[in-house]
Amino acid sequence: MNPAKMISLVVIAAVLMIGSLSVFTVEQREKAVLFKFGEIISTDFEPGLYFKIPFMNNVLKFDARIQTMDADPERYLTSEKKNVIVDAFVKWRIDNVAKYYTATGGDSARANLRLSQFIKDGLRGEFGKRTIREVVSGERNEIMDILTLEANKTAQEFGIDIVDVRIKRIDLDDKISESVYRRMEAERQRVAKDLRARGEEEAEGIRADADRQRTIILAEAYRDAEKVRGEGDGTAASIYALAYNEDKDFYALYRSLNAYKSSFSNKDDLLVLQPKSEFFEFFK
Repeated sequence: MNPAKMISLVVIAAVLMIGSLSVFTVEQREKAVLFKFGEIISTDFEPGLYFKIPFMNNVLKFDARIQTMDADPERYLTSEKKNVIVDAFVKWRIDNVAKYYTATGGDSARANLRLSQFIKDGLRGEFGKRTIREVVSGERNEIMDILTLEANKTAQEFGIDIVDVRIKRIDLDDKISESVYRRMEAERQRVAKDLRARGEEEAEGIRADADRQRTIILAEAYRDAEKVRGEGDGTAASIYALAYNEDKDFYALYRSLNAYKSSFSNKDDLLVLQPKSEFFEFFK
């Protein structure tokens, strides 16, 4: 190969290499730090193409998107000195890239470790102020809001912005869970007994009212029946009296025949009377 062409190729390759080392790009999802002999000289880069001096400047890029620090579940004491197991996570992103690099060396694992430390301190403090009932039922959102606000104050020193602190789960210690379950069971039994007692009381009231109404209905029915019976007896007596007055002899015969029929209903019936007695008047 011609030496002149060889030199030209070397020069072109050197220019291309120097040119590639002289430019860098910053994407929308990145934050960049420009160094000069290891010293930070610029961090304010919008997405785009930039120039640098080769071998004098170097660039480090970091993920600017929201990241997650998922802490391991930890035990915390409530104000009642009861253990609860809390599982929480933190959403964060880089706010000041210069502070972030200075504090953590650009290592997200180190950043997560520092976040984990003061988040755990915050959880310990907030849970220590509250009872189990408060942290489990009523004040979880309040705790998360307080932690987000307080954690941001500390995280700003590391160039980090805390987007959110979330408590995924709060579990009771096994012994506490058993104790809570027993208390809940006892409370449910108490409520059940109270409901049964109220039911029995209402049932007794209903039965007593039913018995009272039954007695009243029977009494009224007996009264009405006696009244009708009395009216019937009176009507029958009037009819008998009228019939007797129509034909007294026939009525006397009719009464005697009925008396004979009643007296001699069985062949073994026996009467010892004088033949001239009034009972045998119609046999003469």
